[in-house]
Amino acid sequence: MSEKDNLNEFNEIKLDIKEKIKDVTGEVKKFPKYTTQIINIANQNAQGTRPEVVGQMSELIKQCPEKTFKVWKEWYLKTHPNAIDDATKRIYAMIKNMNDAMSLITEEMVKEWVEDLVLTKTAEGLIIQEIILKYLAEQRGVKWRTATPEDESKSIDGYIGEKTVQIKPTTYLSKKSSVRETIEVETIYYKKTDKYLYIYTKIGN
Repeated sequence: MSEKDNLNEFNEIKLDIKEKIKDVTGEVKKFPKYTTQIINIANQNAQGTRPEVVGQMSELIKQCPEKTFKVWKEWYLKTHPNAIDDATKRIYAMIKNMNDAMSLITEEMVKEWVEDLVLTKTAEGLIIQEIILKYLAEQRGVKWRTATPEDESKSIDGYIGEKTVQIKPTTYLSKKSSVRETIEVETIYYKKTDKYLYIYTKIGN
């Protein structure tokens, strides 16, 4: 049964939500185009509205002695008198940092960013496979190659010398055994951080 069917016996009332919010709060905030998106990104970077700055909002709203907006606003500002200003300062400082960064952005930089996103990051898994195959093969003085489509159907990602290998991120180990494939080939695991690529292998042991 659809939502519409469930509501057939009810009368529908349609309200202008912005006007009704204004009736309760006294105003509806209006911001120039794009500004809220910028402020939101700055807030994410600055963590201006984290619980340690403004409090745990989901809990505070429950603690409010009276469930009306007027009382909530008065109660919050009384119990957290510096929170709004502290959050504002954090976020605005980040906006100034972002504004400085904006002046460094050129069309060429945007093109490089798009290329990195579309080409490099999309193929990151393939790039990591190549890095691992090449590195381990060179360490052993043998040749390497990536898998053919037929190899991939057998859960093979590549060859180090004559040895078939599969390459998986370490997060694969956390999957339930029923979800993981039964793999006959040697598995090499890796973990990538912002700075390093960690390789975990039994080859050569």
